[in-house]
Amino acid sequence: MPSALELAANLLVAGSIWLAARNSALTWWATIAGCALFAVLCYQHQLYADVVLQLFFILAAVWGLFSWQSAQALPIRQLPNKYLLPYLTAALLVAALYGALLHAWTDAYAPFWDSLVLTLSVLAQLLLIRRYLQNWWCWLLVNSIAIPLYYHRGLELTAAFYTLYWFNAAYGLWQWRQWLSPDNGSGSAGTSADKSAG
Repeated sequence: MPSALELAANLLVAGSIWLAARNSALTWWATIAGCALFAVLCYQHQLYADVVLQLFFILAAVWGLFSWQSAQALPIRQLPNKYLLPYLTAALLVAALYGALLHAWTDAYAPFWDSLVLTLSVLAQLLLIRRYLQNWWCWLLVNSIAIPLYYHRGLELTAAFYTLYWFNAAYGLWQWRQWLSPDNGSGSAGTSADKSAG
């Protein structure tokens, strides 16, 4: 039976993810609240890398809030291909190192998979803040790893919500492609994105 904490955390995060797919700056307020609850939940279940991740999400949400509401807010664009492989490689290396530390020094559950969720989520969140389309590909990968991780840790409700997040990431990818800048990275995001960014 899911706890009230798990339910509240998932509902807030689900709302934040839906708002992100709609390109709305309100996503960051929901992120701050939901991730604060998730930090407590993950600590209770010995998912320590996820606790660090939730704290990062809260700080990143503050940055995202100011960034998306700025008069100089960035348009939706593509990350240049030359940066994608180095970013992914760095995420994998950091996950391996952090997972090894957790394995050696803590009683963390599935430390390497948990660390991979951490580092890929950090990458995805940074791409989201900068309004790069590829953030949704990263979220699809994160959710694909997180679903079995949370399910096997006894967080069935969270695993179910992450299944919904997977489909929302697919929707976000489709929606942002519609709003993608015509020059593929340096121009205006278009009228639809501007209307949804409030």
